[in-house]
Amino acid sequence: MMHGLTLRIGPATFRIGSAWRTPIEALARLYAAYPDGGGTVADFTVRLQPTSTLRRWVRPSIFITGDHGLADAAPMSLAQGLLAAEMGMNLQMALGWRRHLLLHASSVEKDGRALVMTGESGSGKSTLAALLGERGWRLMGDEFALLDLDNGAILPFPRLVSLKNQAIGVVADAVTPDRMGPLLRATAKGDIRHMVPRADAVARMSEGAMPALLLFPRFGHEAALRPVGQGEAFMRLTQASTNYVALGGPGFAALTRFVTGVPACAIDFPTGEVAFEMVDHLWEGGA
Repeated sequence: MMHGLTLRIGPATFRIGSAWRTPIEALARLYAAYPDGGGTVADFTVRLQPTSTLRRWVRPSIFITGDHGLADAAPMSLAQGLLAAEMGMNLQMALGWRRHLLLHASSVEKDGRALVMTGESGSGKSTLAALLGERGWRLMGDEFALLDLDNGAILPFPRLVSLKNQAIGVVADAVTPDRMGPLLRATAKGDIRHMVPRADAVARMSEGAMPALLLFPRFGHEAALRPVGQGEAFMRLTQASTNYVALGGPGFAALTRFVTGVPACAIDFPTGEVAFEMVDHLWEGGA
């Protein structure tokens, strides 16, 4: 690869190479405040390469590969190079990480305790985490929550927050323009724009926190709240984990401790302000 950089995010280090300069420049700008990963052995390699020699120059088309890849993955246009790099890092973690139980979840921290939020795409968990990170909480991660297999702590993995469609404007109004990436239009999931976490989230990305509350948020519905039993929470979290099966017994034990020790609720909310009120109520109620 002609262009590249190395990033350290939480406990993981990525070496990213590209046949084109522009995706690397975008990453370098948005991850400028992160620790320099140069000189260290990377956990994973991500490569953005052309689908053919011609496609490097004519209608450039990116194929994402690396230490782990999907042979049938659809190529992406060069205009979506930043998204391709982010997806490449997601892919390496999802298929190759074994040090922690990976949960497809957002997480934030306050007063030394972590709030974990998981749900289907469009549930609002990323937007809610991003906005809480601007309201006195520390953003720990958007794409993955890392559950320690031994002590049950949530470890930070504060990547760029991926905002989609109507969430872009909501979050952009709450942060300074320099913390927003380029608008990527008409991706497979609609419009996408990335947000850089606050400086404290990056500076403290080696500090974990014990989970105190698990939320299953759902945006776009009348306000409602219901407790979620341990059996349902366990089932939903196994579905939200990319490496639960691969970890075997240690993964089962860690997830069992999590669901038996952390209260869980499902919340429906029509707006961010309603969600903030519901989160504050649950948090102050002894969660």
